[in-house]
Amino acid sequence: MTPPPAEALLFEVPPPPTSIERVLHLADQYTQHNDALDLVLRTTATSGPNTHADSALRTAASTQSAIKAIQGERLYESVELTETVMRLQQLAFLSTASADLRAGTARQLTALAPEAAVSCAVTLATEMRRRRWASAPVADHRLTAVQCDALTQIARGHVVASSSLEREFTRSREPKVLMSTLRALESRGLVERSADSAHPAYVGGTPQDRVRLTETGIASLASVLELPPARPSAAPGTTPRPLPASAQATARSR
Repeated sequence: MTPPPAEALLFEVPPPPTSIERVLHLADQYTQHNDALDLVLRTTATSGPNTHADSALRTAASTQSAIKAIQGERLYESVELTETVMRLQQLAFLSTASADLRAGTARQLTALAPEAAVSCAVTLATEMRRRRWASAPVADHRLTAVQCDALTQIARGHVVASSSLEREFTRSREPKVLMSTLRALESRGLVERSADSAHPAYVGGTPQDRVRLTETGIASLASVLELPPARPSAAPGTTPRPLPASAQATARSR
């Protein structure tokens, strides 16, 4: 077979994101939306209802697109999958409703959206692996357990970075994401920092850097979400049964 002409390679495009990746993208979008609202709420300038309306409507539209992508998978319906779609529909509704509200109230409506989106991605990954294991994403086995936890925390919008007295440090929820872990993930192109995009740690402080997943990081996290447990080496039914009491007594007397 002759190789394709060089011109054809110029038009190669990466494959579209999977449904799991779309939902993880959605979590990041909600985090950015919330961060922008936090910064507005911490400024002295007054903000009207239109300050964040465009961003809220964009997140709602992205949520609907994610729902369509999941429905396009044509997975066998289950309670878990139905509830996942319903949760995403709720997020879309809340985001749309927040567009008509002032920043303070709007922030409350989408406060839990990033974490809810990641939970939906976890459930979706579980369903896809359980029903179509052959088409599930290939796991990135280079990730350690600590790194997997860190990527999940970052996807949930729980990690920021800042510096003081020429010393860098991170802030996160449990499990803690250490600066050494963050740097290791950055060196592999899995995460990045958005400078001065997250709210300050204290009143009057400077904005912090939001830690976000890159495209590669989203793909890596999607590949390891809810991996099935290791399969037993022995086939079912091969575990030896215990001897009857009489046989055990005979064996001990020998």
